Amino acid sequence: MLFLVAALMLFGAVLGTVAHAPIAFTLVAAAVIAAWLGIFALRERHGRRRRTSVN
Repeated sequence: MLFLVAALMLFGAVLGTVAHAPIAFTLVAAAVIAAWLGIFALRERHGRRRRTSVN
């Protein structure tokens, strides 16, 4: 429960910061985060395929 409260407080702080940032900065930051998550997902998928095929 404490983790949920901390997560919601952090979420509120981030949303408050984004609300005051210029829209161009927000869109660039969102694109960078989306690319990072996409690359991470591809690396994880590729790594799991390689490990399962060897076993």
